[in-house]
Amino acid sequence: MLLPDRNTVERLLRHFRAQERSVLDRPGDLSARRRFEDTAYTLCVLMGERTAREAVLAAERYVASGGDQESRSIVIVPPLA
Repeated sequence: MLLPDRNTVERLLRHFRAQERSVLDRPGDLSARRRFEDTAYTLCVLMGERTAREAVLAAERYVASGGDQESRSIVIVPPLA
């Protein structure tokens, strides 16, 4: 399984948190909201999660583990016959 670069995940988490604060400070700023949503989407793709909340939690666990993702399991569902 390919694992994301820990430094990239850490950097994205910092961006996500900064953009989250920006959106909360200026809820009417559509440009800030778009950047926040783009970062959230990138975290979802990078961490293989469906929601931003799950992706952030997975990214925090991944960074805390030092980039070792042995504790994370992947379930592969075969196609329906």
